[in-house]
Amino acid sequence: MLALITQLFPLWALLLSALAFFQPELFIGIKSQIIPLLTITMLCMGLTLSFNDFRNVMASKKALVVGVILQFSVMPVVALLIAMLFGFDTELTVGMLLVGSVAGGTSSNVMCYLAKGDTALSISMTAISTLLGVLLTPLLVAMLVGRNIDVPVQSMLISLLQVVVAPVLLGVVLNYALSSFVKRLEPVLPLFSMAAIVLIIAIVVALNADNIVHIGGVVALAVVLHNSCGLLLGYGITALMGFDKKICRTIAFEVGLQNSGLATALAMKFFTPAAALPGTLFSVWHNISGSLLAGYWAKKPLDEPATSAEGENEVASNG
Repeated sequence: MLALITQLFPLWALLLSALAFFQPELFIGIKSQIIPLLTITMLCMGLTLSFNDFRNVMASKKALVVGVILQFSVMPVVALLIAMLFGFDTELTVGMLLVGSVAGGTSSNVMCYLAKGDTALSISMTAISTLLGVLLTPLLVAMLVGRNIDVPVQSMLISLLQVVVAPVLLGVVLNYALSSFVKRLEPVLPLFSMAAIVLIIAIVVALNADNIVHIGGVVALAVVLHNSCGLLLGYGITALMGFDKKICRTIAFEVGLQNSGLATALAMKFFTPAAALPGTLFSVWHNISGSLLAGYWAKKPLDEPATSAEGENEVASNG
């Protein structure tokens, strides 16, 4: 039952977003809770990780390195190109770049499992990219748009240490020290994470109700294109490099599914509510596209090598 509730994340996000859009006063008053809610999400992530997950990095070093490089190159560059293509202003461009520059989202681990990917690699990539993102996210945003807007790199770095690294490491330590207790909590951890992200989405929708009326459709199209490019290039590039299908599927999810809740929280704290709009829409959409693609890949065999053409066709038809 809990698993079913969690799998319906896009539905809950859409329903609460609709409520926030038509009754924004219900959520505007709790906008200060965005950072605490994100901290809860990162703690839940940490509780699902163990020191062994980080040790597993050594088992697939090449795939991990390639995946992380794609994560922090493809997504930020594509975000900037799409923002330029749509003629976005500085606020929306920053929002797109934040989505592109954060680490992979935890939903990628679930999608990878459903799609018969390499779950251990997926978890390792999410953990490593989350830690690397503490430094790379503010640096990438500053490098790509620093000429047009003041990017508080040092403040963002400190905030990421507090909101990401501290709760994740605390969760890992608690998982090690209280493993039997944490194991009993495991079934409800995804539910807590989902509830926190859905509430964050609703708060940002409430703060952006007027913006959504005027620019929501264009931003949604940009977000769909961004997510699709991440899935397509994540699969296609790794297929061209000769990785097998299992690895290609894993990296496609890691590149295409972002920690958009973190991007939304950073936009709200350091920029404007408008800058949080891309992250909000991405949070909803990437769970929909990821679920569709995972369902499709779950039915496809893994017994033949991946090819770039096949990978492009598979992702393009479902991304």
